[in-house]
Amino acid sequence: MKETKRFIAPGAWFSMDYPADWNEFEDTAEAFLFYNPDKWTGNFRISAYRGNATYGHDSVEQELRENSSAQRVKVGGYECAYSQEMFMEEGTYYVSHIWVVGIGDIAFECTFTTERGKTVDEARQIIASLQVRQSGVKYPAELIPVRVSEIYQIDQAYDWVEKTVKETLKKDFQGTEEDLQAMQELVDKGAIAPKKKELWLAMGIVLCVILANEVDGLEWRTLIDGNREAPVLLNLSAGTWADPMKLLWSRVKAGNEVKVAEAYVEASDLLYNE
Repeated sequence: MKETKRFIAPGAWFSMDYPADWNEFEDTAEAFLFYNPDKWTGNFRISAYRGNATYGHDSVEQELRENSSAQRVKVGGYECAYSQEMFMEEGTYYVSHIWVVGIGDIAFECTFTTERGKTVDEARQIIASLQVRQSGVKYPAELIPVRVSEIYQIDQAYDWVEKTVKETLKKDFQGTEEDLQAMQELVDKGAIAPKKKELWLAMGIVLCVILANEVDGLEWRTLIDGNREAPVLLNLSAGTWADPMKLLWSRVKAGNEVKVAEAYVEASDLLYNE
């Protein structure tokens, strides 16, 4: 694998590296899905389950006992139970390559579905990069590609602000700088109680959405910092970023007056003046 991106699972209990030209896509609640949207080479899905201290090893051994087609293989430094299943769809044969991987108290099920005869090197390299993050260990803060979970949070925040503006103020909301005044009116009307942290965070997220709509070169990332996992807006060229949590909620928490336009300027300054 040449260039890679890092994925840290929600809850920050494991991480892995995947190809830079792949993205994460929405899947089931139990699995994470990755593939290259521009040149499809296969779908990689990963699920993780935690048990007792030997759960990972025990899961591999159980798979080898109960699945007659499973073989013991080594991927990177990990012992795995590997099997495959073939199927046809619209006249094309596909193979689902399945690895059960045990690392300490975690068992991973990794599936790579691709056309028959295609290489599985990308999947094996992802598996080899797996790392279990130990509880109680303070890891350095990281910015990783925005995860599906944070995209969902951003979308929810925007939908809530848009709906609240329409219902409370009877105004349209377009996600532009002109909407800052409507957001200020929500604040002035007391539409958000001082203790509603998540709603103030939603307002901060929408400030960043507006900024991203107005200015090129900004992208969302997920910040992993201890127990905190949150969307932040990154300036790709400068490497500076704005944290929606600090734009409005920090002011409310400190008992300061909330000025939406000032917070918007603050976000811009964080991205361009540091």
